[in-house]
Amino acid sequence: PESHSASFAVLAYVSAWLKYYYPLAFYCGLLNSLPMGFYSPSQLLQDAARHDVSVLPVCVNHSGYDHTIERDKQGHEHLRLGFRLVRGLSKTGAQVLLAARPVQGFESISGFQRRMRSASRGGNKRDLEALASANAFACFSGNRYQARWDMMNDMAHLPILEGVADAELGADSITCLQAPDAWKDLQEDYATLGLSLAHHPIHLLREAGCLKSHKLAIELAGQAHQSWVRVVGVVTGKQSPGTAAGVTFFTLEDDTGNINVVVWKATARAQKKAYLTARIMEVTGILEREGEVVHVIAGRLRDLTPLMDSLDTRSRDFH
Repeated sequence: PESHSASFAVLAYVSAWLKYYYPLAFYCGLLNSLPMGFYSPSQLLQDAARHDVSVLPVCVNHSGYDHTIERDKQGHEHLRLGFRLVRGLSKTGAQVLLAARPVQGFESISGFQRRMRSASRGGNKRDLEALASANAFACFSGNRYQARWDMMNDMAHLPILEGVADAELGADSITCLQAPDAWKDLQEDYATLGLSLAHHPIHLLREAGCLKSHKLAIELAGQAHQSWVRVVGVVTGKQSPGTAAGVTFFTLEDDTGNINVVVWKATARAQKKAYLTARIMEVTGILEREGEVVHVIAGRLRDLTPLMDSLDTRSRDFH
């Protein structure tokens, strides 16, 4: 027991030291080591933002396969998300992209398609669609709808245009599609990346007036011990240790942080559907505090998933 405790103490100390002095490297290293631990990329990136770490999106002109630390012209450092985060993009496709990417970067969808086709003997349509859905072409297409529209243009594939410089082909399309609204953007971000840098589902639902009055994660520290609270969040994790006598520990995520929820066995049985299937959950219960540790003992579970049914969220479950 002593050696076990000492090992975890060293890990906790080193992690805290790295997070305090080198937060960019800390978060970058964690993200590149996934899957591991209990935290999803979304939770890690939200925590990074709360610690003033600037996060840049996946980009065909700037991302590598792994997440990287990027320095801008003013000397400021940012965390750049890598292609490994894009669902549906094969590792081979990402490697072909990096090998085909010119020093000055791609300038258009048509130029990108031609170089990818040349580098991979035809290109992988699914890889290209995954990148477009992830909004990785925003640096020159503007939005994911426009990128997918321009990707349907076959002009750049004609043999007569072989050897024509990307810039000489001009714009991809004279048709300008309106960017998706915040709801559609959020849904596609979660479907392709598992997270969104621009929006959080709980924030959008609250702005739309879809939620009852509730406490945010950041507000729980100020609530009295044994007080009744209502919380809402995306279900990001469940733990049911064998030694916990049927107790399940939920992690809910809102736009300000994580909420620890304790669900007793009887509560889970009485509200089985919400317990098993909710991806967005409202919990009414009693707040308990032990020092700085705050958790909510669940009384009522309410499944709010239908409010945003197309949101593709996935909890990490440990049994």
